[in-house]
Amino acid sequence: MCQIISIFLLQRLKGSMSGNARYFNNMETLAVIKFFFLHGKALKEIHAILTETLGEHTTSYTTVKNRVAQFKHGDFSTCDAPHPGQPKTPPWRLLIKLTS
Repeated sequence: MCQIISIFLLQRLKGSMSGNARYFNNMETLAVIKFFFLHGKALKEIHAILTETLGEHTTSYTTVKNRVAQFKHGDFSTCDAPHPGQPKTPPWRLLIKLTS
């Protein structure tokens, strides 16, 4: 499954980058970084490829560095962890559900 996704993303990277195709979501970008990392590309090389392909829409060098460090420590997850803080569902909606 991962190989299929990586191949799809690489084709998207190499293909036409007009319109909305330039905008990668976080999971897509992370999958591309993971693909290049697993193929032995260096950190600077990964960021250079992303910058060359995506231009001003690229991920920052620090983000690529953090993700490569994550992969080096054995965490190959491409999903973001839940973020602490304010819940996504407004509290008044929860109160309506509880009182209904």
